[in-house]
Amino acid sequence: MDDDAAVIYGLEFQARALTAQTAETDAIRFFVGTQSLRFDNQIHQIDFDDENNVINKNIFLHREGEIWDMKACTYDRNILATIYNTATSAKAEMRGMLWKVPEEFDTSLNDDNATVQSLQPLASLYSADHGDLKALMWHPSGDTQRLITLADNHILSWELDGPDARVSSATPLEGKGQPRFTTGAWNPHHNSSQIATANENAIRGWDLRSMKQTYCIESAHSQLVRGLDFNPNKQYYLASCGDDCKARFWDVRNCNEPVKVLADHSHWVWGVRYNNFHDQLVLTSSSDSRVILTNTSSISSEPFGHYDDEDEEEMCDKKEGLEDGVICTYEEHEDSVYAVEWSTADPWLFASLSYDGRLVINRVPRNIKYNILL
Repeated sequence: MDDDAAVIYGLEFQARALTAQTAETDAIRFFVGTQSLRFDNQIHQIDFDDENNVINKNIFLHREGEIWDMKACTYDRNILATIYNTATSAKAEMRGMLWKVPEEFDTSLNDDNATVQSLQPLASLYSADHGDLKALMWHPSGDTQRLITLADNHILSWELDGPDARVSSATPLEGKGQPRFTTGAWNPHHNSSQIATANENAIRGWDLRSMKQTYCIESAHSQLVRGLDFNPNKQYYLASCGDDCKARFWDVRNCNEPVKVLADHSHWVWGVRYNNFHDQLVLTSSSDSRVILTNTSSISSEPFGHYDDEDEEEMCDKKEGLEDGVICTYEEHEDSVYAVEWSTADPWLFASLSYDGRLVINRVPRNIKYNILL
């Protein structure tokens, strides 16, 4: 079997929620959440055996409603958060819930005839005073149990105390026309004291200590901003993507113009993700049914690659071999690709999810991997 070949896993229902099991750094694991209107929804815990190119699965019920987003806990691999749509007597609402995942991956549940299990609910993240939940962010370092959610037009900070979760602070988003949040990302730098949020086509930075706005990119995209991600190695660099079919990269110290723009997709770009270790590798996913891996060395923490001495000629040679541009286009999907995530256990492997319930696991091409490592 070709080690570089994609591995495909099909879900029974439509899906758009994908997350890596963030606190698990030994096994390659992802969670996928379904979005069915007619049946009980499910959470699939995916374990990838990279030696045999085989997927194993555990399936858990999620009766609360359609799963729109998921985020694995950064400090405990056995905690998972979902954002879901549930119908009450009055209306449909977007709520959040924390779940307890079993301690060990149970391979016996991989049998298609095995009983689907239920997850243990830990705490509700719903606040009736602040409207629908739009996004959820765990503290990036995992050193604390702090959790932040974005409601319609409030940033909510939560305190987790055993089975209970309560709102400790709420900061409103002010502006004309009742602006509403769409997504957000927690900055892993500056002692994790900053976040970025998106509303319509604007991006805003916030200092969590004062809950004051630190910067604003008013027209970051010409249409709705769909995704944000901070560079893990360069503290002022932020990536965004949106309905203008582009991914843009920003130095938040000077927000007048993006430092780089990618325009390789032909429809809305839903996700942008920096590689967790090699920030020159960036993934984007789109409604054009494609996932694109791009080299952004010119704005990365390693613009010249790895080098052992200060020989200028050698540095120039290496720079010529690391030109920016599309590395690979992955076309295994046939529907909108709503999510893409890097593995936290293998820096050269990632998963993508399309609306038709197709999960695809792919790898960085070997020649690119060796070029970076050597």
